[in-house]
Amino acid sequence: MALYLAFFAALWLATLGAWWFLTRAARSAEVTRMRERLAGTAREKRSPKREKKKAPALIEAGGGERQLLVVRLLGRFRYEEWARRLIEQAGLKWRPARLAHGCLALALLGMWTGMRLAPAGWGWLAPALAAGFGALPVVYLLRRRRNRLRKFEALFPESLEFMARSMRAGHAFSVSLEMLHREFPEPLAGEFRRTFEEHNLGLPLETALVKLSQRVPSMDVHFFVSAVLLQRRTGGNLAEILDKLASLIRERFKLRGKIRAISAHGRMTGMALTSIPIVVALLLLYLNPGYAGFFITDPTGRMMALAAAGLQLVGYAVIKKIVSIEI
Repeated sequence: MALYLAFFAALWLATLGAWWFLTRAARSAEVTRMRERLAGTAREKRSPKREKKKAPALIEAGGGERQLLVVRLLGRFRYEEWARRLIEQAGLKWRPARLAHGCLALALLGMWTGMRLAPAGWGWLAPALAAGFGALPVVYLLRRRRNRLRKFEALFPESLEFMARSMRAGHAFSVSLEMLHREFPEPLAGEFRRTFEEHNLGLPLETALVKLSQRVPSMDVHFFVSAVLLQRRTGGNLAEILDKLASLIRERFKLRGKIRAISAHGRMTGMALTSIPIVVALLLLYLNPGYAGFFITDPTGRMMALAAAGLQLVGYAVIKKIVSIEI
């Protein structure tokens, strides 16, 4: 098994290196052609067949990574769209291929670690470690997205009031968007700067705002986009609408804080009830390995341990569902 794993890892590294060299060479040739076009020194095409070929675009998003092998293989599962949106919401500049390679490399590391360290009868440890290690990049992105979204939501009501004041002072809505990224920190400044630049480069304001709501999966942002789009279609005082929306979001924050304070006891209870069996099992393995070894070596004991772990997860999920109240 170790030989097959080493062969697969070597094959994956060789394929990755070959594709890296090929894509880098193709990208260098593409940059050279772009420079020749911009400088007006592009070579004339001698072959009439080449004259009909479409000229390369001056701006092309993600063209280099579309040819990567891993992304092409995962394209059937819509991996690229999901990974690109997750990375974008996390505020990173990774590529979907980089995320896939990182997950695969960590999964191989977890498999190798489990095969080297697992004692006899623990054949399930290697796949479990592979799955856990392989999910680490995705967990990191999810945590970073959650923290970034919390920072955005904390700054969002104040930014709405700032936009309302700037519009009362005589500025247009697009100008107030431009002023936001100079007055507020990240991540709010970066998102609104991108929205303004997209609109300034010719994208309709409605489309730019819809893309903002896709990049920031927050109910408050959806309220804001819906209010602005509705005002542009039906008319009305947008500054007053933004003020009321900001006060509504602040009240939602206050109510959410009260609910979290009330449900804190339930969350602590769920964590305690979930962690106590794990701590007791570790203590038994350390103090009396012969007694606790029944749940590891015996097939019936392993089935009982897996059933107990599954019931613990179900109980924790139920408690978390009870105490999680979305406002």
